[in-house]
Parts: sequence; structure tokens; C-alpha cells
Amino acid sequence: MTTTKVLVGAALLLLVTIVCAAAPSDERWSAKEIAELTSLSLRELGEVPPDPTNRVADDARAAALGERFFFDTRLSGDGRVSCGTCHDPRREFQDGIPLGIGSAQTNRRTMPVAATAHSPFLFWDGRKDSQWAQALGPLESAVEHGGTRAQYAHVVAAHYREDYERLFGSLPDLAGLPAVAGPVDAPVARAAWEGLSRTRRDAVTGIFVNIGKAIAAYERRIQYRPSRFDRYVETLQETGRGPDNVLSRDEVAGLRLFVGKGNCANCHNGPLFTNNEFHNTGVSTRPGLPPDVGRLAGADNVLRDEFNCRSPWSDASTQCAELEFLITGDLVLERAFKVPSLRNVADRAPYMHAGQIGTLAEVIEHYNRAPQAPSGRSELEPLRLSALERRQIEAFLRSLSGGIRQ
Repeated sequence: MTTTKVLVGAALLLLVTIVCAAAPSDERWSAKEIAELTSLSLRELGEVPPDPTNRVADDARAAALGERFFFDTRLSGDGRVSCGTCHDPRREFQDGIPLGIGSAQTNRRTMPVAATAHSPFLFWDGRKDSQWAQALGPLESAVEHGGTRAQYAHVVAAHYREDYERLFGSLPDLAGLPAVAGPVDAPVARAAWEGLSRTRRDAVTGIFVNIGKAIAAYERRIQYRPSRFDRYVETLQETGRGPDNVLSRDEVAGLRLFVGKGNCANCHNGPLFTNNEFHNTGVSTRPGLPPDVGRLAGADNVLRDEFNCRSPWSDASTQCAELEFLITGDLVLERAFKVPSLRNVADRAPYMHAGQIGTLAEVIEHYNRAPQAPSGRSELEPLRLSALERRQIEAFLRSLSGGIRQ
């Protein structure tokens, strides 16, 4: 009988512990705190901003064509790689591996596509300033799609002519155009490109640009769905206190740490939990990769980019405020990388620009320790979070998962 009572008592104690851990916090939030949490709610994101550089950005026909381009492996040198190879919709439009693999292994982690229409600069180093310009980079990269502009023009003429011409007008005459030609490193393809007249090169590049603009029209529709955190904030706005059974006590504690002691919201703010800026956070190098200075090179590259907002290929080359005020050459940009959105972050391991960190717990520990940067200067200071506080922040981050809508 005594043993039975002990077992029952232990079971009750365990049950109480579980219930208390899962129960929401009884604490109320101040009006100022509620305003800050509201600023993080997906409801505050608003409509997808217009892209004046892409006249078909919001054309449903362009989005449908862009979706077909996105998953077409014929838009690659070896016929095996599509945008969807690395940006897999089953994996939050990324690939879940440290370094992206197209026709060969790349030097960086594949970034997710969702909500990138809200970002003024793309890639880890921000070397592109629109979704359509970003889409064009991998198509000519030797380690990603590995194809050429002439090849892609032939694919469009053979397989997409009717839909393409409905959007962009008649295709130019491609008779006699080499099967492979483009301003790439491959000697044969480059020689063939340089052998074309300027008029013909521009005609082929026009087709290439329109492929990117159609892909961008599709990508603009890829957005995040609301998470448990968003449901929590919605009720908080109405009642002044968090709702029951939406966030656990640990998740609420983690949220308080996120916007408070953890300093996470300094960079991970706004409805997408990113300021869309570039920061050096002391992330280690990955053995075997060449030096990567991040934004220091990216800022220069976007100004020189053939397809930036100011280029003749932009549909609004005079509306380029982001480029007008761009900072370049400042050493503070060395090894500064783009702040990624934290929405769905628990579903996107590994982390950092080259997949150097494997788990969320390890990411939080990195920020807690604030190691020195391999080069440049890290912006981090040690946080001195306890083991419990680190677990609570991780618990909160997991509440940001809500999936993707297209």
C-alpha cells in the first residue's frame, strides 16, 4: 500500500510539472510591450510591395509561366538542375544541407525564397537588388545551373513560345544562334558569345531577363503563413494578456528574453523577424572554402551588376533609392552577412551563410558566447544567458513555424 501511494504521488507530481510547463504565463504585458510584439506580427507585414523594375511582377500569367520555369531542369547546362532543386517547396524552399549543390557544390547555404519580395537586397551578401536579377545569377553560375543565355533562349523558343509571346511580345529570330553562348567563364560559350553582334547579344539577353522576371512574378507569391506566435499576439492585442493554450510558459518566457535580455530583436525585428541588413556576428569560416568577405564585396557587386535597378534591363531605372544611398568600401561590412528571417527557422537547419552551425541550440549558444570574428569585427557582446534561458529562447523560436503559402 505504501509503495502504491508513493507511485501515485510521484505520478501526480509529474503531471503537475508537465501542466505547469505547458501553461501560459499569467503575467500581463504592458502597452509598450504589446506595441513591440504587434510590430512582429505577420498582420503588420502588409501587401507585397510593388516592383517597378519588373512590369510583369503582378501579372498572374507571368507567375504561371515563372512557376514552370522554376521547376524546369532544361534551364540548366546538364538538364538536371532547376531552381526547385535547391529551393525545394517541401523544405521551405531551401534544401536542408550546409552548402547548396547544383551542377556542383557551392560555397554558401541555400537561402529560403519566401517573402523575399520584401527585401531590397538578395543573397547572403546582397549582390542583387531585385528578385528577377537574383534569379538570373544561378542560371549562369558554373556550380548552380551551369547554362548559357543562348541555350535558354532556345528552350523558350522550343517549349514556351506561345506563353512567352503573350507576355513579352514576339521572340527574335534565333536562326543560326549557337546552342551554347553567353558571358560565362566556359571558353567555348564565351567565344561564341563574343562572336555575336551587339544587337544579337541584346536580343538574347532580353529573353534571359524575361525568364528572370517571370520567375520573380512566381516567387512574389511565396509567403509565410501565420504561426502560433501570431495567434498569441492577435489575442494579446484584444485582451491585454496572452491566450491560454497557444504558447507555453517556456515559450512566453523565451519571447520576453527575445525582445529583452537576449537582444535578438535588435536585428530580427519586424513582421519577418529581420531588419534586412547585413551584420558580422563572428560566425566561423568553413574549412575548405575560399575567403568570404560578405557584404564588403556584395555592395560593390550590386553597383556593377548588369541587371541592377539602374540598368537598361530594369523597367524603372530611375527609381533606385536603395542604390543611391548604398554604403560601400566600409570595413564594417567585412564578413557582414544578411540577417535571415526567423519565420519557420526551426524547420531550416543547418544555419548561417555556409551552414556552419547545425542546430538552433548551437546558434543560441554562439550568440551567448559572442566569439571573435575570423576577420572584420563582430558586433556581438556576450549575453550570459543561463541554460534555462537559452532553452526558453529556443522554445519561442519554434513557435514561429507556420508553413508556406503560394
